Amino acid sequence: MLISEAKLEELKAAAKQVSQHAYCPYSGFAVGAAVLTTSGKIFAGCNVENASYGLTICAERNAVFQAIASSGECEIIAVIIYTSTPTPSLPCGACRQVVKEFGRDAQIFSFCDGEEVLEMAIKELLPNSFSGEDINNV
Repeated sequence: MLISEAKLEELKAAAKQVSQHAYCPYSGFAVGAAVLTTSGKIFAGCNVENASYGLTICAERNAVFQAIASSGECEIIAVIIYTSTPTPSLPCGACRQVVKEFGRDAQIFSFCDGEEVLEMAIKELLPNSFSGEDINNV
């Protein structure tokens, strides 16, 4: 599904704005993410670190979980990620798996303070992924 330039700019603004709320005292690496659902709504999340690193949540998963928790929406069309770095950053493996769960055909966009913007399908980032269908076929 194609996303309009206006909607993409709205997603970028949401991701950049929410990155200001990131709690990242250990890494100093603030990340903001926004997801677009099939209803056209946008949900945003930032990374929230914890001294026990395994309890940290990434911005991408936070945004997906915000969509589910606040509206019950479980179908993601796109995810946009913002970092205040010179080059864009891609989602970690855990975030890729969560995005794939809720957006089989989701588009991923990553932008930063530099000029470069990355765009790719979740299928490119997580080929041959594990899915709920695998569980149901066991």
